[in-house]
Amino acid sequence: MAPKIGVVTFPGSLDDHDALRAVRIGGAEPVSLWHGSDSLNGVDAVILPGGFSYGDYLRCGAIARFAPVMEQVIAAAKQGMPVLGICNGFQVLCEAHLLPGALIRNERQTFICRDQRLRVESVDTTWTSAFAKDQEITIVLKNGEGRYVADVDTLARLEGEGRVVFRYLDNPNGSLNDIAGICNERGNVVGLMPHPEHNVESLTSPSLDGQPFFASVLDFLAAKV
Repeated sequence: MAPKIGVVTFPGSLDDHDALRAVRIGGAEPVSLWHGSDSLNGVDAVILPGGFSYGDYLRCGAIARFAPVMEQVIAAAKQGMPVLGICNGFQVLCEAHLLPGALIRNERQTFICRDQRLRVESVDTTWTSAFAKDQEITIVLKNGEGRYVADVDTLARLEGEGRVVFRYLDNPNGSLNDIAGICNERGNVVGLMPHPEHNVESLTSPSLDGQPFFASVLDFLAAKV
């Protein structure tokens, strides 16, 4: 039986169906999770997709963090369940304190949409083991508030503990230390600004560099059986 990967739909979500399709293409069973639910419906991993702006007038991800389903996500993540936050989902993970730091307006105060070059910094997470360290990949990026910031001590800790997972090769938004994605100490929670769910089919994307995200988590889940 294929592992089940849940994708949370928040008010205003627009990339949730893309993520569900990417999960299916990757070989897992996609499960749609509603933000107002208090259950994860028995899934083995969770994706917080991008593309919504619910509550962003207050602070990116601040309102979504208090959705009922997030209490279940937080508890499961602390028990080791793989959780991937993409774009706005990354913001929610920071607001939920599953990841440190915050995402703010892009340095040039403009929305960015482009194919973004990244370098893989860590393969020691449940979502990146199928990559090679220092591999250069191209993933779709689209955000207006994607600039990663953190205090000096937090940045030093992330760098020292190898928790920077992806780094921009040509920083598009002013993120500190060129950070495009990070993970928690355990490596089961990963957040990144670019959208790997848009890079799983040759018909609609210039690369298939999103596929290893899903291959990685499937390898991890298979090893647990």
